[in-house]
Amino acid sequence: MSDKKNNFKETLTVSMSNFLDAGAIVAGASGLTLWMNFLHLDDMALGLLGAVSANGFGAALGALIGGPLADKYGRKFIYRYDLLVYMIGVALIALSMNFPMLLVGYIITGIAVGAVVPASWSYLGEQASAGKRCANIGWGQFSWGFAPMTIFILSIFLNRLGLLGNRIMFGMLFAVALITWILQQQIQESKIWEEQKEKEKEEGYVKAPTSEIFTIKANRQAFILSAGIYTLWNLVAGLQGYFLPYIFTKIGNLNNIQSNALNAFIWFMTILFTYLVFIKKGDEWNRKIVFSVGCIMEVVAWLVLVFAPVGWFSLIFFDLLWGISAGFSAQCFFALWSVELFKTQYRGKAQGIIFFLVRAGVGVISLVFPTMLTALGFQKTGMFLVAVLIIQLIIGLIYTPETRGMSVYEIEEQRYGNDY
Repeated sequence: MSDKKNNFKETLTVSMSNFLDAGAIVAGASGLTLWMNFLHLDDMALGLLGAVSANGFGAALGALIGGPLADKYGRKFIYRYDLLVYMIGVALIALSMNFPMLLVGYIITGIAVGAVVPASWSYLGEQASAGKRCANIGWGQFSWGFAPMTIFILSIFLNRLGLLGNRIMFGMLFAVALITWILQQQIQESKIWEEQKEKEKEEGYVKAPTSEIFTIKANRQAFILSAGIYTLWNLVAGLQGYFLPYIFTKIGNLNNIQSNALNAFIWFMTILFTYLVFIKKGDEWNRKIVFSVGCIMEVVAWLVLVFAPVGWFSLIFFDLLWGISAGFSAQCFFALWSVELFKTQYRGKAQGIIFFLVRAGVGVISLVFPTMLTALGFQKTGMFLVAVLIIQLIIGLIYTPETRGMSVYEIEEQRYGNDY
């Protein structure tokens, strides 16, 4: 019982990095118009902030750094330093008085967010028992959804203070990061990573090159699946998370309080269905069916948002569909499959490369999204996002593996055979 409690404590402690990841993105989103007015930002400056932040190139670069470090020095190694960098970034944002200061804060925070992702998802998956991997990883997703819900609720009250309210939010992220950093110093190293390092010390052991990620057929399929579904989903979710308050305000003519309330409701539904579906049933139900249902709900949600008359009914219906589907979305399955389908010795590198593609993709589209929205209009832009979600569904239908109930060791042996 004591071991179970300790494992769950470690799971929640590591999952707090996901809380801080999402928190950094959404704190910026909820006060976007406030920063625009204070610093007199145009569409290009707004796009640049999104592009280099924790939702874009900053996180992409961080993942390329953090993945190899997590494989070489351990998952716990990342936790010694990452949140120290994060705290510097959010402090700069909280205290920003000009655009360069704000931009540097976003970049530093983004790098810190990206660097911890491979370590976090690897740790949660590696420390889980064979029949509890979805449950363990699901708590990371739960924390990821809990942060935006909390911040949007706080925004309802803090935005009355104007920009000061948004500064307070980043100050709160600093405080949470400090507490989390202290707790993360107490966790144990991943047992699977330690066993892999002991194996590498054995005489005659030949370490697999990182190029195997692309040269072995099993890895290529895993890469197409993990990178495909997560990159495409995150193009939509990333833009949505960063610009949805803007869309609600400009397209739906909602005030800031109404916009934040709708966003908080989305995230409440997300964490509720993360718990009900991914944590409680993810290790039991057919994953291809669960994934497909989520994708279909996402497509319908955006079709409603794009074509239905804009009003409370259509916006709440969108919130319900997207919020529920996000509880067992591509992000959940990326976290699961990127742990299950790549070898321990380069798992972090593979996750880092994929996360780089994911956040770089958001970075690129963030540069042009405000302009695209203005030039093409909301309906055409929305249909582009619907097409992206449909392609994601097709990739999942083709490549989803059956790994329920299997340990990480059993999956590796099955997939790599004599190469294991």
